Amino acid sequence: MKVDPIIELKNIKSIKKLLSNNPRDRLLFTMGVNSGLRVQDMLALKISDVKTCDLGERISIKEKKTGKDNVFIMNKEIFAVMNEYFQTIDLVDDHFLFKSRKGKNYPITTYAVTQMVQRWADEINLIGNFGAHSLRKTWCYHQRKTFGVSWEVLAKRLNHSSPSITRRYLGVQEEEVEEILLNTI
Repeated sequence: MKVDPIIELKNIKSIKKLLSNNPRDRLLFTMGVNSGLRVQDMLALKISDVKTCDLGERISIKEKKTGKDNVFIMNKEIFAVMNEYFQTIDLVDDHFLFKSRKGKNYPITTYAVTQMVQRWADEINLIGNFGAHSLRKTWCYHQRKTFGVSWEVLAKRLNHSSPSITRRYLGVQEEEVEEILLNTI
């Protein structure tokens, strides 16, 4: 199923507010829309991977899908929410950062994240198809639209092997195409 990015910043803020009493899910959402990582790579993180990280620190990972090395940087948003989450859990190094509540030391599943993201979208009356991959697409969309990052830089960050793959992430809207038709030369 093709999923949508969350385009409006107010909707991102609404979901963060919705999750204010759920530190684990708030961190999952915040990290997803602030890192550009695939959900499966975030779910593989253990407490020991991030427990001693400082603001601005690079965290190296190996992507499950591609086997390529990648990094994310502990930005101020992730750092703040992660520290709030750490105050609510036992910091056991070999536990998954996004531990399932179903006992033992298992991470949440990507399928569960898909259900969670769609539920969050429904709860704020956001229309569209949303799922786990919406977090990565949201990051990509806002890097391009809000911060003006070029598609070439995004392709590199996303570790895509082809520009056609990156194009699917950019979330170009019909209105944007029509706007450029009004440009005069």
